[in-house]
Amino acid sequence: MSLDLHMYLGLSAMLFCIGVAGVLTRRNVIVVFMCIELMLNSVNLSLAAFSSHLGDPTGQVLVFLVMAVAAAEAAVGLAIVIAMFRNKQTVNINDINILKW
Repeated sequence: MSLDLHMYLGLSAMLFCIGVAGVLTRRNVIVVFMCIELMLNSVNLSLAAFSSHLGDPTGQVLVFLVMAVAAAEAAVGLAIVIAMFRNKQTVNINDINILKW
């Protein structure tokens, strides 16, 4: 069974929209990070699909770059969340407002 490019792009768009909805609606920092990862992976899916369709390996190289950025974002973000949880005892975005006046 072979899937066409538009099916990959449709799945990628759907995953990206789910990620955006999660970032905009959820208040838990961990869930927001997971939604950001979902958006990055949907971009990876699009890059890999275009790379395969066009026969150009540039998209696959960009997938590795996006994966490296996602890993760094997860490591730094989780470290910040742990530090905030130690200080505030919560992971709710509304309660973590230390940059506000």
